[in-house]
Amino acid sequence: MPTRDALQGLKVLELGQLIAGPFAGKTLADFGADVIKIEASEGGDPLRQWRLLREGTSVWWEVQSRNKRSVALDLKTPEGQQAVRALAEQADVLIENFKPGTLEGWGLGWEALHALNPKLIMLRISGFGQTGPYANKPGFGVLGEAMGGLRHLTAEPGRVPVRVGVSIGDTLAALHGVIGVLTALRHREMNGGQGQMVDVALYESVFNVMESLLPEYDAFGAVRGAAGSALPGIAPSNAYRCGDGAYVLVAGNGDSIFRRLMAAIGRSDLGQDPGLARNDGRVARVAEIDAAIEAWTLQRPITEVITTLEAAGVPVGRIYTVADIATDPQYLAREMILQTQDVEGRPLKVPGIVPKLAATPGRLHSPAPRLGQHTEAVLGAVRAGTGWPAANDES
Repeated sequence: MPTRDALQGLKVLELGQLIAGPFAGKTLADFGADVIKIEASEGGDPLRQWRLLREGTSVWWEVQSRNKRSVALDLKTPEGQQAVRALAEQADVLIENFKPGTLEGWGLGWEALHALNPKLIMLRISGFGQTGPYANKPGFGVLGEAMGGLRHLTAEPGRVPVRVGVSIGDTLAALHGVIGVLTALRHREMNGGQGQMVDVALYESVFNVMESLLPEYDAFGAVRGAAGSALPGIAPSNAYRCGDGAYVLVAGNGDSIFRRLMAAIGRSDLGQDPGLARNDGRVARVAEIDAAIEAWTLQRPITEVITTLEAAGVPVGRIYTVADIATDPQYLAREMILQTQDVEGRPLKVPGIVPKLAATPGRLHSPAPRLGQHTEAVLGAVRAGTGWPAANDES
């Protein structure tokens, strides 16, 4: 165990709620940042009541708010706003994901807080960013995913586009926000000690991972559409039905991998075909290749398919459910399934910490807090003028 966490000493004030802002705060907290989370006095972060509840509290909350302290405030009151100012004056980073203009209405916008603390880095996550004609529109992850180009691609051809089964737009925005915060911290350290605003839009975070979508449109007028389980323009890479009804994922799109794949399924004629030696030739005949692969997989159970293709050095895998994940030896070996306890002492498995740092790995310091659990201690220090209140290591 390291003597210091990578972000030990970093003071983070989290004003956001639900997903994007708090996920950014969680990521920083996992690596040792001291995150004080401000929650509404009545009810707290709505995530406490989202999805499946255990004795009144969401188990999702236990993941999203681990390693944080909870302070209950009413930000609409002068007292609540003054408490935030006092904490922001001592903070390194402030995270918020309200609709643009909300903090300004409370006297807590960038200009006001930057004047109070020039070293402050303010991460602002919103649907459409802090500027532009859409800035003041409300924006949730689902809209960012659609506007960023992802939703158009996630469907079977000719059928209604579907959403990814998690709030991927929010999480992508959070991760881009963490990148921005760490970059701004480096700039502050190396170039004069000033903080800055980090402006992250959900739709831009999604758009940033859309690969060749835009240049293909600009150069060729190509509008990429839904392709189901296939990877358009790269072949073969698809899901194939097996004899037991399961689906196997096969990625045989490398030139040498394709030859090994075809030999493994008894189709060396395709593997040695000069017209299929490169990806562009395979893309032109992808239907023929996919049909050959599935003709082979349909005659075998998925376990035999995976064993055979792994022996041939072909990337292959099955589609995991969470039940598969919870017992998978790779997940367990990499400590991606962590056994912990909630604040009431009840056992709970939670996802491990990513990325893996060799010298200063992240860790779980403390369980997700009760609403307002740290209000008295934190605000007592604020009233006493003793600066940012120290956190007790509850690990």
